[in-house]
Amino acid sequence: MPRTDNDSWDLATSVGATATMVAAGRAVATKAAKPLIDDPFAEPLVRAVGIDFLARWANGEIDAADIDGAEDTWGLQRIADLMGVRTPYFDGFFRDAMDAGIRQAVILASGLDARAYRLSWPAGATVFEIDQPDVLEFKNSTLADLDARPTAELRVVPIDLRHDWPTALREKGFDPTRPSAWIAEGLLAFLPPDAQDRLLDNITSLSTAGSRLAAEIFGSRPDENGEQAKDMVAVAGERWREHGFDVELANLRYDVERNDVAAYLYRHGWRTEVRTLNELFASNGLPEVPSTAGNPASDAYYCTAIKQP
Repeated sequence: MPRTDNDSWDLATSVGATATMVAAGRAVATKAAKPLIDDPFAEPLVRAVGIDFLARWANGEIDAADIDGAEDTWGLQRIADLMGVRTPYFDGFFRDAMDAGIRQAVILASGLDARAYRLSWPAGATVFEIDQPDVLEFKNSTLADLDARPTAELRVVPIDLRHDWPTALREKGFDPTRPSAWIAEGLLAFLPPDAQDRLLDNITSLSTAGSRLAAEIFGSRPDENGEQAKDMVAVAGERWREHGFDVELANLRYDVERNDVAAYLYRHGWRTEVRTLNELFASNGLPEVPSTAGNPASDAYYCTAIKQP
């Protein structure tokens, strides 16, 4: 079902199912022969959500080779590869920010992200998680049932990012006069262009000099005739539906013209640095994504920004 302005979801439907899917990818990446990440919470969280296909993939009952097509440029294996490189990218971003003395971390649309539980945070660090109320309640109650405890002071901000989240964040103790570190991981493609700009504007207004932001930018490139090519995520999704995962992933993104994130941040007072997804793949010994129209990973990049005085 296509997105609407006031749609809602849980972790088994719509946008929420993507959070469960990437958590399953983290579980698989954690079990790789030469793992690049270690997320012990990913698999139990996916099991608790109860999407059978993703739970069986996360626990190893499903092998990506049995699902992905031989010629597919996107599929389960590439999702696991993606989690294997993007997770340490954002982990490293937070470590660098904390090493620089920042003690406020904000995870936008945190989903099943467990960084507040699995990273080693310095004394005095506060992690703010912003997401739908039901998503935050489910994740943190599930982790509590596993006897997991946050490794930093965790403050949840249960609000939809389409609402007045800056006020809700400040009410939880966020101090805009102190430097902060923000991540927008797996988020921006699910926002309309104007909502993306508002989000970046709000982050800018809440960020003092020295604050940092890391974001993931995906898009779907038209073919050589200017037409929107067949979406590779949709192609993969057709295979997954045959195995019971009936979520139209391609309908959840807004593949429309929008401001380039790195350029937009630069114009608004941030110094930016960009790395492409293929650079992350190559630096970790993984095959690059072919530059193919309709593949949202073809032109994907990661942007780290520091707010200037």
